[in-house]
Amino acid sequence: MTTPIPKPPGVPLLGNIFDVDPSNTWVSLQKLWEKYGEIFKIQVLGQQIVFVGNVALCEELCDEKRFRKYVGGPIVEIRNAVHASLFTAFENEPIWGVHHRILAPQVTPAAVEGHFPEIRDCASELTAKWRDVNPNSPVSAIGELNRLDIETTTLCFYGRRLHGLTGPEPPMIKAMDGATGEAMKRPNRPKLLNWLLHQSRFEKDCKVMRQYAAECLEYRKTHPTDRKDMLYTMLNAKDPDTGKSLDEQQIIDEIVTMPIGSSTAPCVIASALYYLLKTPSCIATAREEVDSVVGDGEFTHAHLEKLPYCAGIVRESLRLSAAAPGFNIEPLPDTQGPVSLGGGKYQVPAKQTMIIVLHGVNRDPAVFAEPEAFKPERMVGEAFDKLPAGAKKWFGNGKRVCYGRHYAWMWSVIVLVTLLREVDFEMADPSYKLKQDGWFNLRPVGFDIKVKPRAK
Repeated sequence: MTTPIPKPPGVPLLGNIFDVDPSNTWVSLQKLWEKYGEIFKIQVLGQQIVFVGNVALCEELCDEKRFRKYVGGPIVEIRNAVHASLFTAFENEPIWGVHHRILAPQVTPAAVEGHFPEIRDCASELTAKWRDVNPNSPVSAIGELNRLDIETTTLCFYGRRLHGLTGPEPPMIKAMDGATGEAMKRPNRPKLLNWLLHQSRFEKDCKVMRQYAAECLEYRKTHPTDRKDMLYTMLNAKDPDTGKSLDEQQIIDEIVTMPIGSSTAPCVIASALYYLLKTPSCIATAREEVDSVVGDGEFTHAHLEKLPYCAGIVRESLRLSAAAPGFNIEPLPDTQGPVSLGGGKYQVPAKQTMIIVLHGVNRDPAVFAEPEAFKPERMVGEAFDKLPAGAKKWFGNGKRVCYGRHYAWMWSVIVLVTLLREVDFEMADPSYKLKQDGWFNLRPVGFDIKVKPRAK
């Protein structure tokens, strides 16, 4: 006998449309998870969606012999900006394999290691800027880290400096926020309403994003270089299987895609600053490690593997923040329904869209003791190694896992270590409690810090 999947009551015709705040979808889903637990479903405008929020079910849905990434809803909407890119291509589009085989060699651990000095130096430019700030003047943690993210991503992959750490914010940041926010909202509105009231703004944001990419491409054409970076690969490499290369519009698609993905990393580090300030003993432990390993010398890539506690801070921040809040799953197309989950405890239709809510998965009390506590030590060494695979899905899963994950990981650790080494920080408002919003990522809202040169 199967157990019915719980759902909120809803209203006639509209279903559960009022149970999900379109301006803060993921936080609404967090609240539903807190009420209904490991699995629940909603009905919106005639479509049923199932949500999963514990480690065991997450691990089951990540079995690629039974399930695959579902490309629908907001991911389809953002195709207005990036078309069939690595992030948005449907499973039946051969273009995904072509792009992946061409670009994946540029984001292996060995390949991203070459970008270490550029990320480190940009991070130090940010802390140098902060050292000149009035220590009583608050700065936006996520705002500053977003600037650093777009600066480093543009430099590392496309060889161009935006000089966006100071002065006006690069337009790409606002455009990404606008376009991804609109992509999240559009599936829950009638198409006519999208077209009448929201299409113009959406198209403008998509245009700004593509203009950013076109400018990166034009800069390379007018400033030739011997850099063998991502943009060089986009312009020159051929798919080893088909012999195909990327045309100019496909290059622009992928140039835009990378910053959309990398924008999760500043959310992780902004969240890490919050958790660290709430548990200052962790700052002391991390700085002891950094000072012992790196000291006053140059911070190099070789130091990273000797900083396990700092890595644990990043992992624990990924867990608690769920900065990449979830991913979409569906049964394989030849599945004959109904589909059993949880050893037959639940059933879903063969064509059912499911979303893994990492806020819930990452707080599964069957896996994490004191799940709301910030404990980097649980993410270090043997304790981390013993965690089930379903508890480590911060970057997605399988074939369609985040292909820039090695870069994002290295960026996060470099930035965290640089901040710990070079500046002291405190909450601008000591009473602040974490609030989140976001679209394709989750970020701290209204979290300001005060910064000054580190006192040693």
